[in-house]
Amino acid sequence: MRQRRHLPIKRGSALRGASAVLVVLLFGGCTQSSDPGDAPAPSGSGGIELPPDVEDQVGTPQDQGVAGVTDDRILFGQSAAFSGPAQELGTNMRYGIRAAFAEVNERGGVHGRLLDLVTLDDAYEPEAAITNSQDLIYQNGVFALIGAVGTPTSRSATPVAKEAGVPYIAPFTGAGFLRDAVELGNVVNLRASYNQETEEMVKRLIEDLGITRISVLFQDDSFGRAGYNGVLAALDRRDMDLAAVGSYTRNTTAIKTAMLDIKLNNPEAVIIVGAYEPAAAMISWSKFINFNPVFINISFVGSNALAQKLGAYGVGVFVTQVVPFPTDDSVPVVAEYLAALETYAPRAVPGFVSLEGYLAGRLAIAVLERCGPDVSRQCFTEALQSQETEIDLNGFALRYGENDNQGSDSVFWTVLRADGRYHPIDSLAEAR
Repeated sequence: MRQRRHLPIKRGSALRGASAVLVVLLFGGCTQSSDPGDAPAPSGSGGIELPPDVEDQVGTPQDQGVAGVTDDRILFGQSAAFSGPAQELGTNMRYGIRAAFAEVNERGGVHGRLLDLVTLDDAYEPEAAITNSQDLIYQNGVFALIGAVGTPTSRSATPVAKEAGVPYIAPFTGAGFLRDAVELGNVVNLRASYNQETEEMVKRLIEDLGITRISVLFQDDSFGRAGYNGVLAALDRRDMDLAAVGSYTRNTTAIKTAMLDIKLNNPEAVIIVGAYEPAAAMISWSKFINFNPVFINISFVGSNALAQKLGAYGVGVFVTQVVPFPTDDSVPVVAEYLAALETYAPRAVPGFVSLEGYLAGRLAIAVLERCGPDVSRQCFTEALQSQETEIDLNGFALRYGENDNQGSDSVFWTVLRADGRYHPIDSLAEAR
């Protein structure tokens, strides 16, 4: 394979900030959030508001000898973005997880234990993710961490979880380092990897549309570089080079310099590895100045938020997805998700992110059920890694095994049409 020619990367800069706030949830067994955008607990759900001292309600971790587990409850923790440019991702992951937990709690829980969720806002900043993970593990005494949002935050938080022996379940990222089951035996991935998404992007651009001049705009951190490197690898396998490349700073929308630099190289397609606000800025500004390549976004973007930001500029924009279409009730687990969301989070709009959160919650429930009444962190991770294991979430199958901590390899295609909605497609050609 020939030597890769690395292109200069142009980007803007901006100040970054982070904030952290504790939200304790019990909704049908998950405490209600103090976030005013969250839906209230429905009557008859059995929801009880936790007092300020969480341990007074759920019991100390030592009660049963397993942190976060008491006779009647299991406590999970989530550090994610609930403020800042990525807040829609954290909010919707939480909607999905809490809906899954509330659903099982309504039936009496898992082996008689209700599932609780404590959340902390890391604003999509790695430093806050470290502090939050430490607080969730050592102050709140959670059994496991679930539904983290982002690659840089997960890269910071996973060493904390690994040292404590805490399961790290279904992070909202396809980063490759999280797929190292030998190094990170406590990590349980739900979704396909970014390498799988970017391979599918390059393959479809070439085979469906005959496009060869492909460029990338990426977020300049571990998330963006993971996607960028995935595109490079996919092109290398075909003996091709990038037409152009640009980057922007996390938690900003400073994309103009990168956009203009990419435009100068006249690419036929732009793959965007970023969050919804900068992605929307890139696409909107490009179309405003009559720069109209094919735009493809990676699943992390947050599809609903991207569509809202783009408005009329969104027509023809592609997004790869790693979960089924969120309104396709012909898939049994999607029908269950829609019913749970309507019952336990009526303000939430069905979407890919909250569906992924719901599937994350269902995955946690399925593994707890396999562990039996004597649940432990070791049982949780070993149940998926000691042998070839299939977990069928009623129409969405996950497969794990020794040295394989990723359940799904599926990548799906969607496109925004003039009605402002996403539509599933099998080929890029059918949408052009």
